Amino acid sequence: MKHESGTTAKFKTKTLLNGESSLQELFLDGIMDLYWAENHLVKSLPKTIKAANSSALITAIENHLKETEQHFVRLEQIFKLMGKEALEKKCDAMEGLTKEAEEIIGSTEAGTVARDVGIILASQKVEHYEIASYSGLLQLAFTLGLQEVASLLERTLEEEEAADALLYEVAENQIEYTAPEQ
Repeated sequence: MKHESGTTAKFKTKTLLNGESSLQELFLDGIMDLYWAENHLVKSLPKTIKAANSSALITAIENHLKETEQHFVRLEQIFKLMGKEALEKKCDAMEGLTKEAEEIIGSTEAGTVARDVGIILASQKVEHYEIASYSGLLQLAFTLGLQEVASLLERTLEEEEAADALLYEVAENQIEYTAPEQ
């Protein structure tokens, strides 16, 4: 943020009673939110895999499930690096996104292009939420001087971006859009 004088403004941090700045608290809150979100995805992705029809889509989601399990482990490493207990904070956004995916699955016929496309759309919404969350926390980690933490966040962010690109690729090249009535 630039002032009229041309100097860059720094974030003003308020020290809280426990000695941590409000930016540190905001960062930790975001990590706790993602910790819940990734754990929730580990539980919900198998249902999505069962509902998908396209082998390319099934493979993409199976791969992302394996990555999501690693994201959860990395978040535990971040808590450890910060000297904090690994705690979850319910992520209302992820809960809503996964509920929407369940509704799409429930409202489409098994084995149809419509269901696979719906799963892709819902999955990309999840990826975009995760990309936004991880990129924001990555920048905050750099601001707070948490280099090791930033490295872990950056790896996860790259995997989330790759998962999103793969979903786009599947939608563009692997789904058979041959039945206009679907």
